[in-house]
Amino acid sequence: MLREGAGGPEVVELQERLRQLAVYPGPEDGRYDTDVRDAVARYQRTYGVAGDPVGVYGAPTRASLESRTQAP
Repeated sequence: MLREGAGGPEVVELQERLRQLAVYPGPEDGRYDTDVRDAVARYQRTYGVAGDPVGVYGAPTRASLESRTQAP
């Protein structure tokens, strides 16, 4: 599970996947900041993902995002 304040290569992958769907326009810098949180929340809302807190990248959101994007 990733949330605001997290960092590292897993966040870079998340940013790249969100960028593929045009919900995250920011840099791929490995920082789970407010822009990434907001992008995850937009993704969850747009695709009807339930099971994770809003803006948190947990298992349900990850499975949904990975099914719609290519591995970076």
